[in-house]
Amino acid sequence: MNIHESEKIAGTLQAMGYVECQSESDADIIVFNTCCIRDNAEKRALGNIGAVKHLKKTKPELILAVVGCMTQQDGAGLNLRQKYPYVDIVLGTNNLSELQNAIKNLKNTGKKSVLIDPNERPEVKEDEIKYRTSGCNAWLNIMYGCNNFCTYCIVPYVRGRERSRKMQNVLDEFKSLIDMGYKEVTLLGQNVNSYGHDLNDGSDFAKLLQEISKINGKFRVRFMTSHPKDLNREVIDIIASSQNICNNIHLPIQSGSNKILKLMNRHYTREYYLDTIDAIKSKIPDCGITTDLMVGFPYEEDGDFEDTLDIVRKVKYSSAFTFVYSIRKGTKAALMPQVPPEVSKERIKRLIAEQNVITKELSTGYEGKTFEVLCEDFAPKKAGYVCGRTDSGRLVTFKGNENLIGNFVNVKIYKSQSASLFGDVEE
Repeated sequence: MNIHESEKIAGTLQAMGYVECQSESDADIIVFNTCCIRDNAEKRALGNIGAVKHLKKTKPELILAVVGCMTQQDGAGLNLRQKYPYVDIVLGTNNLSELQNAIKNLKNTGKKSVLIDPNERPEVKEDEIKYRTSGCNAWLNIMYGCNNFCTYCIVPYVRGRERSRKMQNVLDEFKSLIDMGYKEVTLLGQNVNSYGHDLNDGSDFAKLLQEISKINGKFRVRFMTSHPKDLNREVIDIIASSQNICNNIHLPIQSGSNKILKLMNRHYTREYYLDTIDAIKSKIPDCGITTDLMVGFPYEEDGDFEDTLDIVRKVKYSSAFTFVYSIRKGTKAALMPQVPPEVSKERIKRLIAEQNVITKELSTGYEGKTFEVLCEDFAPKKAGYVCGRTDSGRLVTFKGNENLIGNFVNVKIYKSQSASLFGDVEE
């Protein structure tokens, strides 16, 4: 989501005549696109903003802008300007389209801008310019905002309520991406499978996937992020029957404990979640299932953590994003009794170790088999090799050159190493 938003920001700058540079010291404008989903992300953003103060002193004409989730928090925009007075432009999540005017105003009048629109249902912008940076992959927003109000999450407060794009607009953009040669498109939304609930025209996520499946061409479709309560059987059936929608579902459970799930306001139980997993595996046996897992949520006891480990063992995730709960000011969970940091640290180590065993075990099942891989890029730090992903989302490294990038190739896996697979292209 943040990568794609940065592409939109870069698209605006490019339309104004700016070009990308490789060094901060060469820049005429620096835009920080911030995230505040976790405390460490916010601290890192503030640290990066502080680090360019010396550039502003030596180059007063340098324009510094800070945008995104962090600025949208209550009072954050003005606080930022007070603590970092050398910042020229501060825009909230609802004000990104005003970047061009803010830059022009600064150049023409010298006036700095702090624009934070508190509107919970801002207008959905269409025809945004993007400067795409992800090779043969493209990101496509189908909706914005979230209505769930999980007690640990700041997103509804900084992104507003759910707003879906009109289905025809999504389909038109999707078709244009395929026509431009993109081989993989990821549909984006804070809660992607609640798409259409606010449109009142019969649109929903299943219908959108069905229409996308009718588009001609050789391409892949992925989507993120799914909320378990909204991933219905119709969506699972459409994925199972489609040649283009990847057999890869990211389904964050957060905790395996019913007590903790209720405190999180997640609106499902572990039993419901496991029923959904069973439905996925029965219709899509080779589906790569990934998740988000949190430890140290308020009131989490040893038994609750054991329930999470039990879910990990039962589901056997391909991989998992694991986190220690991070207090977010303004959320309900911030007011709850907190788990001691040393307890959370011990639990996260155990959780990661458990998932690593499962990931390694699943990886060995790929050995000796051939899979279609979309070659995406050169392999990092491995000259003469390229890399890409299987339909199920597993990363594969194999010998190749730039001629393979952007193409589908059949790769036979000869070795696995934790979550990584290594293979040879089959002629």
